[in-house]
Amino acid sequence: MKVIFFFYQWLIALPILLVLTLLTAITTIIGSFLGSNRFWGYYPGRIWSKLFCIFSLVKVEVRGRKNIDKKTSYVFVANHQGAYDIFLIYGYLGHNFKWLMKKSLRKIPFVGKACEAAGHIFVDRSGPKSIHETLVQAEKTLQDGMSVVVFPEGSRTTDGKLHRFKKGAYQLAIDLNLPVVPLTIDGSFKVLPRNSYLITPGKMILTIHKPIFPIDGQGHDIQELMHKSYQEIESVLPQEGK
Repeated sequence: MKVIFFFYQWLIALPILLVLTLLTAITTIIGSFLGSNRFWGYYPGRIWSKLFCIFSLVKVEVRGRKNIDKKTSYVFVANHQGAYDIFLIYGYLGHNFKWLMKKSLRKIPFVGKACEAAGHIFVDRSGPKSIHETLVQAEKTLQDGMSVVVFPEGSRTTDGKLHRFKKGAYQLAIDLNLPVVPLTIDGSFKVLPRNSYLITPGKMILTIHKPIFPIDGQGHDIQELMHKSYQEIESVLPQEGK
């Protein structure tokens, strides 16, 4: 079976997914140029992500979608198990959002330009002025239900376990006084771990936890916010992922 899937992945699935990626990028760029990136920056990517999971023979289960309101802007924070986290969240979160991503990702052919056209927020930490400009862009973007997704670990896990969160991931929630929603990703590491190129068909589970709202008149306490969101994400992970 593994041999059959190996050939399926490289000879059938991968060429199809590469074409889909190119078409999605072009659609996003043109659509965002002619219309609103609120629509074109989300729905083509959502369809692309679902097709990626389908062609990869990966099943998805979503829990807790009732915990969020489409009209409310959130900062979603998720653990980062692997490359398929992108497809899981983009395809199945069910809430319009922008990614908070590294500036270097702009250099990826077609995809980087599509992300820019879609209005995703690139983080530039080269100086105080650049950080301020990032915050201004985020403040303009995160309104009327538009949200942002951040991976507070900073990079994909190398061992499948949950690692320490970085404070910077929570800065937008604190500066803009937005509720934080922890997201638990389970199964993505088994599907495609870091430093691997062979997909393993399986199941991914996305758990959407209840929002952590800022305290009226006080906002968020960063240490408490980090601790609580970490606990929520860890609470539904299997033992080997904690």
